[in-house]
Amino acid sequence: MASHPHRPALLVIDMQDGLLPIMYRPTATVGVLADLRSRARAAGVPVVTVQQGGEGPVVAELRPGPDEVLVTKTTADAFLRTGLDAALRDLRVTELLITGFATENCVETTARQALSHGYDLVLVADGHTTSVRDEPTDFAPPDRSIAHHNEIYRHIDFPDRHIRVRPAAHVDFSAP
Repeated sequence: MASHPHRPALLVIDMQDGLLPIMYRPTATVGVLADLRSRARAAGVPVVTVQQGGEGPVVAELRPGPDEVLVTKTTADAFLRTGLDAALRDLRVTELLITGFATENCVETTARQALSHGYDLVLVADGHTTSVRDEPTDFAPPDRSIAHHNEIYRHIDFPDRHIRVRPAAHVDFSAP
């Protein structure tokens, strides 16, 4: 990856109609991602959409255009048995901006795999969400789960990878 110039891509994970009913703050998250997606497209940054098989279409505000990559997955890992890595390499991507659903499942798994596949990483702090929690549960409340994962990525160390956590408003698509 080091031989290529900085080339980010926005990765939107599992923002699908069938999952909206179990999402924590879906309207706010979709709004953040729609704005980020619009800014990415205006900057010429590829938007790659990942959908979980069997969960319905991507929400209307985030539906990929005909010129965008759409990857369907069957596990929490968007790289496992999909064409995601090949598509990113074809686009010459060096850094992934990770967003979507669910924080501690598909977002977390895909973020770690992105690092293992050689990509730098930006976790968009307000661009991922988790599921609502039935009480009682041993899961952390949704707001704490999101904050917890943002904090992990502020301190994670991975050899030869650059990792940042940024709110969507502070994402600069040109900054390596």
